[in-house]
Amino acid sequence: MIDLLKKLFLSDKGATAVEYGLILALIALAAVVAIGGVANETVNMWTDVANRVTEVS
Repeated sequence: MIDLLKKLFLSDKGATAVEYGLILALIALAAVVAIGGVANETVNMWTDVANRVTEVS
């Protein structure tokens, strides 16, 4: 039993999984922020187009 606990305590597989999880979370956060910025710009662009079409009509 003590040998099993020593192996678990000295294992670094869990730490590696946590590191990969943090990296994945940061990448996902960056993607969400980037998509949010593009979405806002796209909405603003189409609003401008709609306003210009309304002014000309």
